[in-house]
Order: sequence, then structure tokens, then C-alpha cells
Amino acid sequence: MESTVYIVDDDRLARESLRWLIESARLPVKVFNHGLDFLAHFDPAASGCVLLDVRMPDMNGLEVYAKLKELGATIPVIIVTGHADVPMAVRAMKAQVYDFIEKPYNDSIILERVQSAIAYERDKRRNQARIDEIRERIASLTPRELEVLSCVLKSKQNKVIASDLGISVKTVELHRANLMGKMKVNSSTQLVRLALLAGLD
Repeated sequence: MESTVYIVDDDRLARESLRWLIESARLPVKVFNHGLDFLAHFDPAASGCVLLDVRMPDMNGLEVYAKLKELGATIPVIIVTGHADVPMAVRAMKAQVYDFIEKPYNDSIILERVQSAIAYERDKRRNQARIDEIRERIASLTPRELEVLSCVLKSKQNKVIASDLGISVKTVELHRANLMGKMKVNSSTQLVRLALLAGLD
């Protein structure tokens, strides 16, 4: 998925200046003059980052950001304002915006923050894709294999697992070999690491 920089600012000169700056870095740009228009056209699954002005008519930047979170969007947001104050900065950071920049800003700082946000989001998406893949492998396990996996995660030996599940040690070994094959690992350590990445306790 292509990373796009979304610029949301009611100041035409600020929008065009940011558009020129971002395009100079050869990044795709979409601009909007107010939050409602942006939200009407924004895909929550979009990749990239958002440069979001705070002071806008109808809906301020923090309200737009709150709506993005309601929509389930995970794209990083950089709040930009020419009227920064401590309470606003605190609210923005508590709301977990990616960054907060005050106007007037240095062009090189904006580009550095934008590129950092895009790199952060790409890494996050790669990690999530990896987690989703592991969870698909876990979903392919049989109920018995899941029971054996649960025991392995508790560091139980095969003979203890056999006793707990009321099956033979050889059957445990078979289930263990099958689940490791499905999980595509060669050791219990790797198996535990994948299980933890997938959120299994």
C-alpha cells in the first residue's frame, strides 16, 4: 500500500506550502481545507501520515483526531498549530498523537517528522502482518494440538503432558511434532516466542 501524506489545514497558503514541501520529497499528497471534508474522503485503512492543523472551523484538529480513532484508523497524526499552548500540547500527547509541531516550523523538521512517521507506520504494519500470520497458523491447530501447545507454554515435559491429558507419551510427541510443523518452528523456544507474539499467555 502506497504511503500518502494527508494535509488538513484551513489556511490556503499553509496548505500549498506544505504540499510543495512534501511533494519535493517525492511523496504523494492529498490536501483538505477542513476536517469534515477530510473525514468524508479518508479511508481508515490508509497508509502514510496526517498533518493536521488545530485551529479550523466546524471541527478542530483534536476533534478530527478523536474521530479518526473512533473509525479505527492507526495512521500516525502530526498536530500542527500556530497557536500552541501547554494545555493543548498536553491534550494532544495524552491522546497519543505521533507528534506536535508549532508554527512557524522549519521545513527540514517537518520533512524529518513526516518521514519518521511513515517509517514508524510501515514497521507497525509489517509487525501486524507477522502477528496475523502467526495467528493463522495457531488457528490451523486441532483442539488437541492446542492443548499440547498450552502445556508447552507452561514448560511441561512430555510425560507430564501425557499424564495431564490422559494420553501416551508417544501421542504427545506426535501432536507436538505436528503443531511445530504447522507453526513452522524447529524448537520449543521458537514456538514459545511465536505464541507470545500472537498474544497467547
